[in-house]
Amino acid sequence: MKKKSYNKIDQILEMPKEVYSDIPKITITGFDEMMIENFKGILEYEEYFVRINTHIGIININGFNLNLENITNDDIRVTGKIESMDIERMVD
Repeated sequence: MKKKSYNKIDQILEMPKEVYSDIPKITITGFDEMMIENFKGILEYEEYFVRINTHIGIININGFNLNLENITNDDIRVTGKIESMDIERMVD
């Protein structure tokens, strides 16, 4: 039922889903920066590996000299030499 109401809101207001829901938005800028919006928490942080929990699953980021910057309640920026990223989807 929620999906139908989101679709109606989206059509009427023409707003992106990440604005009115908890779906994460991932923006990657080259190999040096990644912005994750609508995250729940940081599960693990090393300079070569970061695990971030979201409402739909866990985002794994691998690289070198990784740093967490500009952390707010809603978004987080990961900088460094990003080598790869994958998402562990949560099973409903």
